[in-house]
Amino acid sequence: MIEVISESKCIACNQCVSVCPTNVFDRVADGIPVIARQSDCQTCFMCELYCPVDALYVAPESESVIGVTESELSEQGLMGGYREKVGWGKGRKPVASHEYMYQLSKRSGF
Repeated sequence: MIEVISESKCIACNQCVSVCPTNVFDRVADGIPVIARQSDCQTCFMCELYCPVDALYVAPESESVIGVTESELSEQGLMGGYREKVGWGKGRKPVASHEYMYQLSKRSGF
């Protein structure tokens, strides 16, 4: 479930608002988007994937709010972590080019 929008990192591009399939966010005039309907989040990670500055954190727990803070997430290197893991963003290695994906496809017969 969406947990945090970083006030210090967000550039108010509203990509999260545009890509969210369940309308969780609201645009704010002259400000960063807000999480307006958190319970509607389906934990699809689309907002985190499309955030160009890694200003979002979606927790893998989809049923409840875990209540983390931006400082906790930053210390653990989790802000934008899903986007990093799949290789989205400048300088990141796409997940399809990782060796383990090659090994997985060999086992699958592809």
